[in-house]
Amino acid sequence: MSTAPGWYSDDPATGSLRFWDGVRWTNYVAGRVAPPRPPHPRLPISAAVGALLATAAPIVGSRFLLRSLTGFHWPIAVYVAILAVVGYGPALAWCWYVARRWGRWGFRPTIGALPRWSDLGWGPITWLSCLATQIVVGVIVTVVGIPFAGNLEGTNELGSDRGYVIAVLIVAVVCAPLIEEIVFRGVVLRGLLSRMGPVAAVGLQGAIFGVAHVDPERGMGNIGLALMLGSVGVILGGAAYLFRRIGPGILAHAILNGLALTLALTGWLVDE
Repeated sequence: MSTAPGWYSDDPATGSLRFWDGVRWTNYVAGRVAPPRPPHPRLPISAAVGALLATAAPIVGSRFLLRSLTGFHWPIAVYVAILAVVGYGPALAWCWYVARRWGRWGFRPTIGALPRWSDLGWGPITWLSCLATQIVVGVIVTVVGIPFAGNLEGTNELGSDRGYVIAVLIVAVVCAPLIEEIVFRGVVLRGLLSRMGPVAAVGLQGAIFGVAHVDPERGMGNIGLALMLGSVGVILGGAAYLFRRIGPGILAHAILNGLALTLALTGWLVDE
């Protein structure tokens, strides 16, 4: 296994540093104590395509599967396991393969899962940015008259099925933010960066993120929902690119999902 990416001594006599990308020495050289930020890591475009394929079908299938099993009243842990394994297992397995196939320096560095204490501050700031963006896009959707159907509509009607509700809450706050950030910002974004510039890559992965939440049951309402969640995906992608890691995005994603689902389950978000 190669040494992890980073700045290393290039010439002890002058104190200059050179950036090692995990595979080879680059032309990025720094002659001062505080070196410039290294280039954003990249992955082959095939890694991004595979991640999307491994994510789409399982997530859709798990929704129908879990709803068909709620009548058995199994323990909460069983529902959580079904949602996590069926919905996100294939995608996580693919990302693990990507790290083994192209990473060269381990799973966490390959996808940018390198948490820092500062993420506890940047995470909420990223969440506020997502919230502000949602408000702006929401106003545009309303003014223009674009059909919109929230992805939490009808959630409060499931309050009688305690196992289902708690399972969805755990998956939405823990599993979804972790796995979706690994997939979209850890693999898809880095794959797109190998074929296009940062602005296009961040924008495209955000659009794909919005489309990934489309549900046939919502009909035309998916248009507004995809725009709303796509804008969130752009903010999360921008954060991943700027920080060179997905920690702030995971925390922001968890806050976003947790707050929205809690409001829905407690009846604060009422269907119109």
